[in-house]
Amino acid sequence: MSEFVHHHYRHFNAAALIDAADAYVRHVEDGGVMFMTLAGAMSTAELGLSLAEMIRQGKVHAICCTGANLEEDMFNLVAHDHYVRVPNYRELTADDEEALLARHLNRVTDTCIPEEEAIRRIEDVILEVWQAADQAGEAYFPHEFMYQVLRSGKLDKFHQIDPTDSWLVAACEANLPIIVPGWEDSTLGNIYASHCINGDIGNVHTVKGGIQYMMMLAEWYEQTAKMSSIGFFQIGGGIAGDFPICVVPMLEQDLLKTDTPRWGYFCQISDSTTSYGSYSGAVPNEKITWGKLSADTPKFIIESDATIVAPLVFACVLGQ
Repeated sequence: MSEFVHHHYRHFNAAALIDAADAYVRHVEDGGVMFMTLAGAMSTAELGLSLAEMIRQGKVHAICCTGANLEEDMFNLVAHDHYVRVPNYRELTADDEEALLARHLNRVTDTCIPEEEAIRRIEDVILEVWQAADQAGEAYFPHEFMYQVLRSGKLDKFHQIDPTDSWLVAACEANLPIIVPGWEDSTLGNIYASHCINGDIGNVHTVKGGIQYMMMLAEWYEQTAKMSSIGFFQIGGGIAGDFPICVVPMLEQDLLKTDTPRWGYFCQISDSTTSYGSYSGAVPNEKITWGKLSADTPKFIIESDATIVAPLVFACVLGQ
């Protein structure tokens, strides 16, 4: 695969893919670490098929993702055989969508997540760890609760894919730091709120939130930057990218730690049109003015569909 893309991908966005992948390899080979962000619905697009191996081979060292990407990799792990693909999704009428809802199928583009087999199955197990922490007066991050569920083995009998194809399983095995800003904006976040409302969970702060995540990220960045240059590989835009990249100007400008190194590599896979005032559509150079990147930071933007591009970049980085 790597030989194929290096031979054929010579110009325009194709060339940007190769340049970004080659620079990724150089960054890691030179002792750098890579921070990766996941927006969109990349877990439902089964990014774990390629991302899990990246984690296992030490090519990814921390992740920031939406709450949806965190949970949907686990949904896929236990309910894959019950997912329904809708290849003609562009032709669906409003009545067709109502029919999917009646079957408890929640559509993500061409793929429907089955509510009972995926969402409710996870709810039953994760509620136990939420309540155990609540009763013990303890608090954990959303990803830590997911790690607890995976390590408990209570989902093992429900696995419907090879666990080696789950990026969350790989991250759990590596005890990878995961940042999940805005976790409340997810299915499990909504479910957690419902259990707080009905009294199943007494302390709403049993699950830690975004400010605590930023504090955790600041500590990780400071400690890691003492030893290695930290790269930033961004898939999509939104909060998964904007939240963590701001840790550098926060450390430098708000905490006045003027020796804070900026991100040492930057690449974004984006299908957003370059636009005015849009973070997702901002070109990398704009980040220099915010103290996130430096003039000499290797900077790349691949304007394409991440479901196509990301596995190709990963294949190049892995030498496949």
